Amino acid sequence: MLEVKQLFHTFQNGAEQTPVLKNINFRVAKGEMISLLGSSGSGKSTLLNLMAGLMKPTEGSILISGQSIEKMSENQLAEFRRTHIGFIFQSYELIPHFTVRENVELPLVFHGASPAVRKSKSLTLLKQVGLADKTELFPSQLSGGQQQRVSIARSLITEPAIVFADEPTGNLDSKTEQEIIDLLIQLNTTSGITFVIVTHEHEVAMQTQRIIQLKDGELTEDIETAGRPLIAAPDEPSTFSSPRDHTGAPDAGQET
Repeated sequence: MLEVKQLFHTFQNGAEQTPVLKNINFRVAKGEMISLLGSSGSGKSTLLNLMAGLMKPTEGSILISGQSIEKMSENQLAEFRRTHIGFIFQSYELIPHFTVRENVELPLVFHGASPAVRKSKSLTLLKQVGLADKTELFPSQLSGGQQQRVSIARSLITEPAIVFADEPTGNLDSKTEQEIIDLLIQLNTTSGITFVIVTHEHEVAMQTQRIIQLKDGELTEDIETAGRPLIAAPDEPSTFSSPRDHTGAPDAGQET
């Protein structure tokens, strides 16, 4: 699902060069749930931005579903992110004047799905994340944990191949943090979607299947955790139909 090979990245400010990532190599299997663990300054946020196609590496390659994203143009990258990648943010990134349902539906607007399809899929996902009774509320009417559940539902509505979660529990108290991690584990197990979780919290990382630890821009550990066995992606088709099934043609830029 994801392969990072001989990845280097350097920030340049005039004549000054600052190495941030140094020869990073790892693979993530389909359906796996891993964590990128590191303290501030370790390079984990830069690595996340590179894997998500938000930046291009100085050297090396990043393959998602077999496609080398570092070779793509900006337009190709934007299309690839739209069709293959889901995001969960620490600060939720919800649109305040949209309802919960409308926030979840938004990615499908860009897929050309009909209002009926968008509503059906968003309600299904909101029920799955425990917000079936909050669909017509606004983000300001929700707790932090509830807003993060909306963000999680939104990240899944396009059925991405992989979801990147950037410190998804960073703004939450310990009880709510555990509820969100439990939800991500449940979704990973039932959907087979690959999750990459960036965190600085060892307690969070230990609940994923693997920990990839960064320190000073280098990969120092890649270990399976004792807490969760590796779970293969389910063979059954997803319970959610693809957005392109409702438009009669595949999305632009998507392989057929």
